[in-house]
Amino acid sequence: MRNVLIVDAANVVGSVPDGWWRDRRGAAERLRDRLAARDDGEEVVLVVEGAARGVGSVPGVRVEAAPGSGDDLIVELAAARVQDGCSVVVVTADRELRERVRAHGARCVGPRAVRPVGRPCRPGVSGSTSPRRGS
Repeated sequence: MRNVLIVDAANVVGSVPDGWWRDRRGAAERLRDRLAARDDGEEVVLVVEGAARGVGSVPGVRVEAAPGSGDDLIVELAAARVQDGCSVVVVTADRELRERVRAHGARCVGPRAVRPVGRPCRPGVSGSTSPRRGS
């Protein structure tokens, strides 16, 4: 069974207040490059929208630009890949989107699965190397 990771770029980029709003396209490109550095053999699809449209695909990451709603495209892609017999994981913190893709048989993980500080991490595995507040 083929594993497919579909990443909600806007949601993942927006999960860390690192100045992404000054350069949305650049932030999406940095996320794409972090995803490309992963080496776990799964198909990776990064869905971009708005100011991030125009970000290109690289080896290991196919970038899909949503012509309208990124969420709608993510649901469409997840449903199609599940129907193809793939194991699909969608990366987003958006509750409504999570419900929509789960209705088609996809699993969901939060942005931390692909946005740890310092090193790439497999979906569903905590790997943040940043200290927690108060520790």
